[in-house]
Amino acid sequence: MQPTYEMAEKQKTLFIRGGGVEGEQEMEEEVADTAVPNIMESAFYFEQGGVGLSSDESFRLFLALKQLVEQQPIHTCRFWGKILGLKRSYLVAEVEFREGEEEVEEEEEVELIEGGEVTDTHGEEEGEEDEEKAADILPKQMWKPPPVIPKEESRSGTNKYLYFVCNEPGRPWTRLPHVTPIQIVQARKIKKFFTGHLDAPVISYPPFPGNEANYLRAQIARISAATHISPLGFYQFNEEEGDEEEEGGAGRDSFEENPDFEGIPVFELVDSMANWVHHMQHILPQGRCTWVNPLQKKEEEEELGEEEEKADEGMEEAEQEIGPPLLTPLSEDAVLRGCRALQSLARGLCLRHGKKFENMYIGWGHKYSPDNFNPMLPPPVQQEYPSGLEVMEMSDPTVEEEQALKAAQEQALAAAEEEEEDEEEDEDEDPED
Repeated sequence: MQPTYEMAEKQKTLFIRGGGVEGEQEMEEEVADTAVPNIMESAFYFEQGGVGLSSDESFRLFLALKQLVEQQPIHTCRFWGKILGLKRSYLVAEVEFREGEEEVEEEEEVELIEGGEVTDTHGEEEGEEDEEKAADILPKQMWKPPPVIPKEESRSGTNKYLYFVCNEPGRPWTRLPHVTPIQIVQARKIKKFFTGHLDAPVISYPPFPGNEANYLRAQIARISAATHISPLGFYQFNEEEGDEEEEGGAGRDSFEENPDFEGIPVFELVDSMANWVHHMQHILPQGRCTWVNPLQKKEEEEELGEEEEKADEGMEEAEQEIGPPLLTPLSEDAVLRGCRALQSLARGLCLRHGKKFENMYIGWGHKYSPDNFNPMLPPPVQQEYPSGLEVMEMSDPTVEEEQALKAAQEQALAAAEEEEEDEEEDEDEDPED
């Protein structure tokens, strides 16, 4: 069976739904009532700008999203984009579950083992041997691994949305796990092309904590935070919420559509970056949207030993990371290269409808870089011990040197014996006097 025919057999199920005119009317009603987005309308406007997917692939994608909404308790659904791979590509859907639906975590938590005391279980049998071995016990390790930054909860920050991926319309959708801060931090340091297989290992330096599914999820979070934009005034903050900023410095993390938005003329959108804003939270260097103090002690873990307290005193306090708040204009960005390509995509819809916009990503999932990518160099080798006379290797003595040393030791021993004899004679003479 040829691959084309095999894929057509799998996609046939997407088209089998009802029949005749009734089936077409049912499909039109479902598009208006369900969470399935109008992919064909967006594809038409993207096509006018010379970007996007073909009409055939867009229609098959629409049917695949419709199938996903039927299988999962989805409240909102949006086609996020297409990430190209070496063997297969990924179609990405951004969804939100309905309120009250439990989200089962399928990812495995990585347990970090901290250094602890090494006890000798056989040392209690004989006390004399313990005293002799006490001098040979290695010193206690005082180094502690860096604190683990907790991941953000579901429906907030980098885990605000859920993402499902598939390689082709008609293939099963796979839910990506939530992203962790360490995965985002390490993803910024590497550049690996995707293979199209979620279970493929990510072999890189620095090592990435996870497989390709985790790396794909980290790249989606980075791309969304950096390139998802909207026209100025399309969104607004809820007036009922206060203006108090959170500890992380990102301020309010929710917004709503502005019903009074009248649109912005096309020439103004093209002319100034100030007419576009970010509607996704900025990811801090820590790997989260809201900053947390890694050295903050929990109430249940305040009781520490004296040695642990001394070690904590030597650690420097972490500086709070602050990022730009939501709905910040692009004109305030330090680097605008990453937003220009996506801005042209969003502008394609604004040309046709002043009150509509759309964001879609198509690419290899890497940040634009005019220079060649240079991977990080390994750190310098740590010195095991300080170099000095105590640990310096010495040459073996010659026979003459050994004989001279032996003669000197015998002479010193004889001199010591003579001194002892003289002292004994002095003690014997003292009582007679």
